[in-house]
Amino acid sequence: MKKIILTGGGTAGHVTPNLALIPSLQEQGYEIRYIGSYQGIEKRLIESAGIPYQGISSGKLRRYFDFKNFSDPFRVVKGYTEALKIMKTYRPDVVFSKGGFVAVPVVLAAKHYKIPTIIHESDITPGLANKLCIPSAKKICCNFPETLSYLPKEKSVLTGSPIREELRKGNRLSGLQFTHLSPDRPVILVIGGSLGSVKINTAVRSMLPRLLESFQIIHICGKEHLDDSLIGTPGYVQYEYVDKPLKHLLAAADIVISRAGANSICELLALRKPNLLIPLSAAASRGDQILNAQSFQKQGFSAVLEEESLTDDSLHQAILDLYANRQTYIHAMEQTKLNNAVETILSLINACSVQG
Repeated sequence: MKKIILTGGGTAGHVTPNLALIPSLQEQGYEIRYIGSYQGIEKRLIESAGIPYQGISSGKLRRYFDFKNFSDPFRVVKGYTEALKIMKTYRPDVVFSKGGFVAVPVVLAAKHYKIPTIIHESDITPGLANKLCIPSAKKICCNFPETLSYLPKEKSVLTGSPIREELRKGNRLSGLQFTHLSPDRPVILVIGGSLGSVKINTAVRSMLPRLLESFQIIHICGKEHLDDSLIGTPGYVQYEYVDKPLKHLLAAADIVISRAGANSICELLALRKPNLLIPLSAAASRGDQILNAQSFQKQGFSAVLEEESLTDDSLHQAILDLYANRQTYIHAMEQTKLNNAVETILSLINACSVQG
C-alpha cells in the first residue's frame, strides 16, 4: 500500500484543500496520515474526517518584533525532531503540504529522508512558510497564473485549488427550504469568512431595506456577529456559521459577496457563482487578498470592490451591476482550465510516489 503524509495548518484554508484530496487518495489506495500542530484547527477537522493525526510542536516565524520570536525557534526545532521520528517510523512514499508554519519542519524532515514533497501555494505571492519549503520541494502547485513568476520554473505547476466534492452536490430547493426563502426572488449569499467581517456585515445591514426591494439575503456573518434586531426580517436570514448545509446555500444563491481568501474564491469559481469580492485591506493583512481579487477580476471571474471604497451606494451599485451581468461572469468561469485540481494534483502525487 502506498503511504502519504498530509500536512498544513494554522487556518482552515491550510486544511480544507487537504480534506478535498482525501477521498481521491483513498480511492487510489493510499494509506494517509496527517501531521499538524498539537491543538490547531487542523486537529479537529482532520480527526473528524477519520484520518490518523499526529501533532508536533509548532512555532511561528514572524517578520515583526514579538517576544515569542525568542521562544518559537526552539518549538520549530522540537517540531523538526518530532517530524524526523514520524518519517523514520512511517516511511511515507510522498508528502503533500498545504502550508502554514507547522508544515515547515515536516517538509524539512521529509527532505532529510529523501522523501519527495509536493507543496501547494494558495495565494499569488508565496507566504514565508512556503518560501522556506520551496527549496526542499519536488513540485510546487499554485492557484494563479501570476504566481508562476515567483516560483522555480522547473518545479511549478498551475493546478488551481482542490475543492471538496461535497460542495458540488448542493440543491437549490434544499437551500431555499433551509432558509425559508422564496423561489421567486433572486438570492444574495453574503460570506464574511469563518470569523466574519464587521465592515461587510455593517455595510450589508445598513442598506438592507434597499437590497430587500430586489433581493433576498442569506448572511453568514461569523461567530458572535448576529444582529438580534433583524431576526424575523422578511427576506433576510443570518447565521453565525454554516457547515453541511453550505452546499445548499451556495446552490440557492444567484450571486455571492465574499472576502477574497484563495480557497473561498476557488470554490466560487468551481461552482460558477458570480461574485463580488471585497478583499481584506492591505492595512489589515499582507495584501494577498487584494492580489487574489485583482487576478480573478482580470480573468473575468469576479467583480471587485475595495474595502476603502465600501459605502452604501458603492456596494448597492456593485451588486446591481453584478446581477445584471451575471451570465458574463458565468461564461468566463466556464472557460477556465482550472477545474480539475484534485485530478491534476493526484497525478503529481502518483508520479512522485513512484519516482521517490
